[in-house]
Amino acid sequence: MDAPLTFYEGLIARVDGPLHFRFVFQPAMALFLGIRDGIQDSRKSRPAHLLTICTDFEHGRQYLWAGLRSVGKVMLIAAVLDVVYQFIAFRAFHLWGVIYAALILALIPYLIIRGPVNRIARWYASRHASQTPGQRTTHSAL
Repeated sequence: MDAPLTFYEGLIARVDGPLHFRFVFQPAMALFLGIRDGIQDSRKSRPAHLLTICTDFEHGRQYLWAGLRSVGKVMLIAAVLDVVYQFIAFRAFHLWGVIYAALILALIPYLIIRGPVNRIARWYASRHASQTPGQRTTHSAL
């Protein structure tokens, strides 16, 4: 009988093993959703998502659930694909591996990108709103 894999061995094995495409596809989907939601936050003048979750006790829970609803499908796909991967590669099921896969492949990329996109979109919108129609900006070289 083989010894159980450590967390790091299991993570490294997942990168090379069957269904390895999910290491690109799922973070890409989470990033896409984070960018989409960050732009929507900017348009609705909402504060940065992760910062609000961590600091605003009144609205933090609401923002957390809204984010989970948005990225939940990608997390679910990450979990299902990891279960399939575990049965193919290890012939076993480890709940913590599924949880880690969903967090690493979906939730963390989503949370990391949503706030900065919100800030960039606000900056971009404010920069272009301050220009009058027909005004052309010129950039001088330093």
